[in-house]
Amino acid sequence: MKLLHIDTSNQPLSVSITDGYSVLAEFNSGMRINHSITLMSQIESLLKYTGLTMKDIEGITVAHGPGSYTGLRIGVTAAKTLAYTLDIPLYSVSSLAALAATVRMHEFLLIPVFDARRNHVFAGMYRYKGVKLEMIEEDHYISIDELNEKLKQQHLPYIFLGMDAVKLEASLKGPVFYCIPRSAEMRRLIDTNDPVNVHAFEPTYLRISEAERNWLSSQD
Repeated sequence: MKLLHIDTSNQPLSVSITDGYSVLAEFNSGMRINHSITLMSQIESLLKYTGLTMKDIEGITVAHGPGSYTGLRIGVTAAKTLAYTLDIPLYSVSSLAALAATVRMHEFLLIPVFDARRNHVFAGMYRYKGVKLEMIEEDHYISIDELNEKLKQQHLPYIFLGMDAVKLEASLKGPVFYCIPRSAEMRRLIDTNDPVNVHAFEPTYLRISEAERNWLSSQD
């Protein structure tokens, strides 16, 4: 099954095409990229490289969040539009799970983190069971201090993952490992028999937007 995978949930951009578990082509960048300008051109480049057309794509996978409001909207909108237009299934994966899936550290509790500013992060908690990546706890929006305390109580070796983990290394109480999303890894995280509803599907933000926060404050 040929799938197109999209992750624009944060600063990095990753798009890829897989056939089964084989990666046909993949683009990954940790640079700050304007996803609205670059996403479709990168998809076109991958199709050209593989000799495929959009009509050959049999499904779309997208990282649904948490992450950047703008990035998530761009990726999810593109994925929904393509899935609807081509009449193919749409699959979704946690952005934090997608990041955790880029490493093969079976001895650690994996803690992918995205900087959510104001001393908060979006964090996940994952661990490998054999070759399968399992969620230990739901992704959440949490203060760095609370996260450090929560992990201290786990009494298990753990490691923080991601670009933002390195950026926040001074505040995170534990080892950090630099990695960026590789969208092709999302293929291992989906069940192709369980697509989402294209019309009802929305990003997972895990917190209200700055505009919504300001509006709520004005109502006090």
